[in-house]
Amino acid sequence: MDLYSAAKRLGRPFVFTDESSARGLTVADHGLIGDGFSAALVRADGTIDWLCLPRFDSPSVFGALLDEEKGGSTSVGPVEFPFETLQRYDPGTNVLEPVFRAEGRGSLRLTVYMPWADDPRSAVHEVHRRVQCVEGEMMVRVVFDPRFGYGSSDTSYEIMGRSALAKASTGERLMAVLSGAGRWEQRPGGGVEAVFPLKAGERVWVVISWNTTQPESVLTYRPYEALRNTRSRWREWVRGLQYDGPWRHHVIRSGLLLKLLMYSPTGAMVAAPTTSIPEWLGGHRNWDYRYTWTRDTAMAVRAANLLGCRSEAREFFHFVRDTLERDRKLQIMYTIDGGRVPDERTLDHISGYRGCTPVRVGNGARDQVQLDTTGALMDAAYVYERGGGSLTARGWRRLREVVDHVAANWAEPDHGIWEPRAGKRHNVHSKLMSWLALRRGAELAPLFGDLDLRRRWQAVADELHAELCVRGLDAAGKHFVAAYDHDHPDASLLLLPIHGFLPPSDERILNTVEWIRNDLGDGPYVYRYRADDGVGGAEGAFVLCGFWLAEALAMAGHIDEAQQVFVAHAEASNHLGLLSEEIDPSNKNLLGNFPQAFSHLGLINAAARIDLALRLRDEGSGRVPEVEIGR
Repeated sequence: MDLYSAAKRLGRPFVFTDESSARGLTVADHGLIGDGFSAALVRADGTIDWLCLPRFDSPSVFGALLDEEKGGSTSVGPVEFPFETLQRYDPGTNVLEPVFRAEGRGSLRLTVYMPWADDPRSAVHEVHRRVQCVEGEMMVRVVFDPRFGYGSSDTSYEIMGRSALAKASTGERLMAVLSGAGRWEQRPGGGVEAVFPLKAGERVWVVISWNTTQPESVLTYRPYEALRNTRSRWREWVRGLQYDGPWRHHVIRSGLLLKLLMYSPTGAMVAAPTTSIPEWLGGHRNWDYRYTWTRDTAMAVRAANLLGCRSEAREFFHFVRDTLERDRKLQIMYTIDGGRVPDERTLDHISGYRGCTPVRVGNGARDQVQLDTTGALMDAAYVYERGGGSLTARGWRRLREVVDHVAANWAEPDHGIWEPRAGKRHNVHSKLMSWLALRRGAELAPLFGDLDLRRRWQAVADELHAELCVRGLDAAGKHFVAAYDHDHPDASLLLLPIHGFLPPSDERILNTVEWIRNDLGDGPYVYRYRADDGVGGAEGAFVLCGFWLAEALAMAGHIDEAQQVFVAHAEASNHLGLLSEEIDPSNKNLLGNFPQAFSHLGLINAAARIDLALRLRDEGSGRVPEVEIGR
């Protein structure tokens, strides 16, 4: 069996009949590569149409994802139509391997990656692509057309042999270097291109390098060594992962994706590498997710520990600790180097993803009050300590200030986890997470001899618990509600049993879960809420909420239903196992920024929970599947 036929057995081919075929591709029809500093989206036809350099939150150099004409891109693929493509990751790595097949002409294999060094001091900010003719003979076109500053800067080109230097009017530079038969020529539509034939067994390298000024040969970049080292480092990292449950493929891919979204110099994890991909086509829920949220980081600590990634868990936790050292006020989000997220603004000069505007950079939610953040942080500290980490006295002093702040302010209203723009209210989820912060603080305090603090924090936690069991319920006392004096459901209430607020068999919890499924469910999928949030417009079902539902069902003993919900969400991932933020239940299309860390964190946690529930059932144990982190 030839390479293409073997690959075709594992995935759906993309068919391209002419140049317009690529216009039908969506954000989900991409793979992701990265180097621990930034990441590039690689479209199924071999086009990189999103890359920000030198870091995740820098302006784009390839931004055709948000504007086909002005954004810029770079591509490698066949000249002649029609052809089919298949995308896959080299197993156990983040090295992408698209395969092109033209019936009667031949096939090409593309290897696409960003060299991975695991050393923030050795960052090179390069993209390497190797195109190899596997059979027959194919004409290949390479296009290099960067547009700096989200397409706002004028770009000039200088061709120097097999090197092409793109220069922005603002000073940025990007070099593309060819090996073999290729020669750069000016492209009528902008940028440069090279067209050349490849016969079976022949290969050409294309290397793109940030801020390079002098032309070099491809060999200068040591591509063979870079590819070998990048593959071996990813495979070595995967060998350390400790999940052996029934959904290992999805869990491992999720782990690889989260590692790809981690900014190596600080340990921060971006929520997603993209901005302004709409939560509903035609809508205006378009946000910039190229920053790190404290609650996401806290979830990442737990997921990393579950996978046995002790160094990543440490880096995630230390990032938040270090930001607290610089600024004692805990922020809900940070830039990837721990700074303040920029003011939200719109880019009016580009058309947006599939014409959806506004295109936003920065994030206006940065100034919101979200009390749940403290609970996420203290849970991360607890998990970090239980997972083999060691909190320092200095770190504990900062955490103690955080818990004291919760003890003094938990009764205040806030904006809540979903970042609505309709003002503050007494969100039940925020009260839950304030309770969790106090509980985790009380559990950690004895480690540092703070027994008085333990008693005081536990007393406040008990007070909060009692209030929530009264004011957090509907008028009939049957189930929990989204906020005090409100009567609508919210999917964040699924965290009540997950965080141990009440037993999963408690009637109020069971009623809440059933209410959410009835009012917010669409088959196995779950919407966040159905209430005015001050933003307006439609959105899809929220992937993370679906995984929370799977966890809650597993904890309540409904393991078969939990598996069904989990599988529906896991199988909604794209052809490479990547998930966005939301799903359109009507057609399973992925919506929102892509790929989304939140979704993959939820997948890992749900997989661990259900796996434990299955094992307990097989053992005949009636124990609730509490996924604890032990030393």
